Parts: sequence; C-alpha cells; structure tokens
Amino acid sequence: MTTMIVVAAVALLASIAANRYLRPRVVSDDDPGMSVRELIGPMQTLTVLLLAFVLATSAASYSKADDAARAEAHALDHLAEVASYLPDAHRTRLQSDVVCYARAVRQMEWPAMADGRSASEPGVWSGDFRRSFRELRADQSFGMLVAADENRSAQRQQRLAQASPTIPPPIMWFLLIALALTILGLGISIPHRNNGAQLVALTVITALLTSALVMIYTIDRPFAGFIHISPTAIQAIEQETFQELTAARAGTLLPCDGSGLALAAAR
Repeated sequence: MTTMIVVAAVALLASIAANRYLRPRVVSDDDPGMSVRELIGPMQTLTVLLLAFVLATSAASYSKADDAARAEAHALDHLAEVASYLPDAHRTRLQSDVVCYARAVRQMEWPAMADGRSASEPGVWSGDFRRSFRELRADQSFGMLVAADENRSAQRQQRLAQASPTIPPPIMWFLLIALALTILGLGISIPHRNNGAQLVALTVITALLTSALVMIYTIDRPFAGFIHISPTAIQAIEQETFQELTAARAGTLLPCDGSGLALAAAR
C-alpha cells in the first residue's frame, strides 16, 4: 500500500513539473489544452463504475443472506417433519424445540443481526436437538434428523456471516468523497449563466448518485434499514409446527415463552 501511495504522489509531482517546465517547450502558447470538463470526466466515470461495482457486490451479499434464511427455515421444517414419525414423547420434545428455536431466532437473533451480532438463545434449543438425537441412535430416522440439523446449522452460520457488512468503512468513505468531488466538478463545469436546465440535471444526477450510495449502505446490512430481510419464512415454520404439535396433543406446554427464552420449569 505504501508503494502505491508513493508512486501516485511521485506521478502527481512529475505531472505538475511537466506542466510547468516541459509543456512550454513542446506545446505552443496558443494551445488551450484540456478544459476543466475534460479533466473531470475520468473522475466522474470512475465514481459511477465504483458505485456500480459496489452495488453489485452488496446485492449479491443481500441475496445470499435471504437464501440462507429461507434454507434454514426449510431445514427446520424438514427436522419437524421427520420428528412427526417418532414416538410420541420424542416427537413432542423435538417439535417443541423447533418452535422454541424459531421463536428465539425471530425474536432474539433477528434484532441482534441488525448490529451484525448473533444471539445465544437459539443455541439452547439446537443443543437440545442433539441431546434428543443421542436417545434416538437406534431409530431409523436418526440419520435424517442429524442431516437436517447439520443443514440448519450451516445455513444459520451463513445467515449470521451475511449479517455483517461486506463493504469496509474506508471504501464507503472513499465512495462518499468521490461522490462529493464528482458533484462539485459537475457544478464547476456547467455554464455560469442561462443554466436552468443544467442545474435541474445536476440536481437529478446528485439525487441518483446519492440514492445509489444510500442503497449500497442499506442492502449491505440485510437485516437492518428500510430494505431488510424479514423472518417471514421461519415464522411460518414456527406457526405450522405449533399447530401440528397442539393438534396432535392438545394442551401441550412449550418449554419456552413467546420470545424463545427457556422457562424456569423447562427440562
């Protein structure tokens, strides 16, 4: 990095020196040289290209987070479906844990992911999954249960990984500074008088570039902001499993509250 900075600084100094001492020798005084608009053009192009590239990167991260959240809900649903074929006691325990896990993810972990953090509450119920599996080693469904839980765990880790911003803060600051310089350069380039149409165009361009930067910032944090991923998929699994559980055994008491927190009287 130091080498790049040094080379750029040397190139800038060499360019200024060439303009001052070399240009008068090789170019006539009548040559107007490059205009301000021509000098600003490369910076404008670079800014737009960087915004487009970073926006594509953020959109890919957002898509991965959404896919992971849906895949985790699907794996949890598969776990609950396999549990429905188990003996009554094991089925009730596992499906109760599925409901509590979904509640803990939705109520506790989803808000934490807005700050790029995870929550410990879902781990209480995933740990109980594995304790239940140990009692089912001789059952034919043991392999399917373990596979479904491994898939759920992998998708949860992917979801948590995508919760953290993928664009480092220095890049965001660089984009912001480049955006400000681009707008300033455009303002310098437009005529001083009779410039109503140009000012309108400048305002529109500023709004579009700013919107792109705001969109990058927002979708780079897929579980926060006004364009966020909602826990719709896992909430649907929670409700479906709870209905199946209570329909098969009315009056079943869950070992957790509405937020997925373990009750004092739980196992």
